[in-house]
Amino acid sequence: MLILQGQVEVNGKVVRTIGAKADPEKDHIKLNGRLIQPMQQKVYLMLNKPRGYVTTLKDPEGRPTVTDLLAGVYQRVYPVGRLDFDAEGLLLFTNDGQLAAHLMHPRFEVSKTYLVKIKGCLSDQEIENLEAGVRLSDGMSAPCRIKKVRKTAENSWIELNMHEGRNREVKRMMEHAGHPVLKLKRIRFASLELEGLEIGEYRYLTGREIEKLKKAGKIPNIASSRSPSGAVRKQSIAG
Repeated sequence: MLILQGQVEVNGKVVRTIGAKADPEKDHIKLNGRLIQPMQQKVYLMLNKPRGYVTTLKDPEGRPTVTDLLAGVYQRVYPVGRLDFDAEGLLLFTNDGQLAAHLMHPRFEVSKTYLVKIKGCLSDQEIENLEAGVRLSDGMSAPCRIKKVRKTAENSWIELNMHEGRNREVKRMMEHAGHPVLKLKRIRFASLELEGLEIGEYRYLTGREIEKLKKAGKIPNIASSRSPSGAVRKQSIAG
């Protein structure tokens, strides 16, 4: 047996006792000199991101990061895509690398919807141009759908649905049209919506929500997924 042959190490010590126990989540276990990686539980959650947080795990400038809002999440999870420092709304997190890659890649055309406050009001011709795609510094923007929501004396709100998500793309599209973005909030991601989730709160996705995301990302062989909890977690947001 491998144990009797001295091929098993736990925390740097060779184990030769049959029936010896070790915890793969806590102990450093090697088999024949190779580290055994524990099976990591897949985690899927959504956060209602506030303004004033950067979408990164660590910020060299010392600004608050979105992971600061995930108190109680002990697995290492990563944001799916990004929202700008001054943007807010629905932000997904997971440690499922395949799903994250599919959700972010424009080839899979996963829908994202934003509520955008802009300077002035878009004309019907400007909407038509933006929906068809406009030339930006890094190429043409992808086709999108724009719906007028409401307007004030000087500004207006639109709802913009798109499949792409390049850096600051919505803001650059509006700047191209001469209507700078004043506020931006992501309100939907695929089939997920922010309903019932206050700013700064997060919750785990349900199994059905995870399956719908995998379907949207065209993940093959969808298996049922379990979520640790559907409970909403409230966070204290400074400022």
